[in-house]
Amino acid sequence: MARSGINKAVVQKARQKLMAKGINPSIDAVRVELGNTGSKTTISRYLKELEGSSPAVAPLSRERLGDALGGMVQTLLDQLMEEGQEAISEATAAFALERTTLETQIVELTSVLAKIERQSATQHAALEVQSAELATAQSSLQAELTRNAALSQRCSDLEALVAEKDKHIQSLEEKHVQARGALEHYREAAKEQRDQDHRKHESQLHEMQVEQRKLRETIAVKQDESTRLNRDNERLLGEARQQAKHLHAQEALAQSLNNQVETLRQGEAKTAGVAEHLNEQISALREEVKALHKAAAVAELQEREAAARITSLQNENEQLRRAQPVESAPVEGVEAFPQVGNRQGNEQVKTPKRPRR
Repeated sequence: MARSGINKAVVQKARQKLMAKGINPSIDAVRVELGNTGSKTTISRYLKELEGSSPAVAPLSRERLGDALGGMVQTLLDQLMEEGQEAISEATAAFALERTTLETQIVELTSVLAKIERQSATQHAALEVQSAELATAQSSLQAELTRNAALSQRCSDLEALVAEKDKHIQSLEEKHVQARGALEHYREAAKEQRDQDHRKHESQLHEMQVEQRKLRETIAVKQDESTRLNRDNERLLGEARQQAKHLHAQEALAQSLNNQVETLRQGEAKTAGVAEHLNEQISALREEVKALHKAAAVAELQEREAAARITSLQNENEQLRRAQPVESAPVEGVEAFPQVGNRQGNEQVKTPKRPRR
């Protein structure tokens, strides 16, 4: 446990212990002996006072060091230099291996990022193609809906026309029935008139002859009217046949239009299914594009982390390169290695063994 403070007596005691062990009582050595307590300024001041009070002790202590201690210090220095060089070599090799690994990872990440970008571009192009196809399908659907509306309007117009023709045919049939009724009525009236004329023939022969001429004229007129009515009747019958044919043609056209409307409805349903399928594909493609963007963001983050790590490793390499000349420089004197002297004192001046790895 560290002490709370030092004084001159404590420094003197530590100095004497170091000198008894054959160690130079430097500032760092005394501070280590005191348990790494006290400021170096205070220790230096007390050491100067103690050296002023006993100047003859230091030369004697330096003379007692001898060649053995200098050789031991040189051995320790060589061992420290060797271990430091091995540590630097291992750190350099590890750094080179890690740098190679990171560069390989950067190349792989760059390749993966390029691949993802190509896939994203491909998916984007496919999405644009799908969007264009969807727009074309929607325009086709709109055109079909417009055409269907026009055909529905045309069917309505044709149905109205057929209804009007039906009314006209019904009116012609009614006129034909009325004409037949009038003809039958005329025939009955003429027959009745002829019977009356025949009954009056015997009593009024002269008048009958006159009346016969009148009747002949009347019959001629009536025959002309009957002929005209027959012709009108035949003409009406021909027109009715033509109207019936036209009606059949209109019914066939209406049936064909109904078939076309049904076909258009089926095509509209099929187009709606295709549009729904295209919408599902577009949604799936959008999800894939989102996933690709996320993967690209993750890859970019990994690339940034790898770049930061490479920068850190480069800085560490640069620091190691700068520190290597300093650590490999020769050290003269014992004061530069205070901890080594302390270690010699604790081990009773024995050569330390090299630690196993």
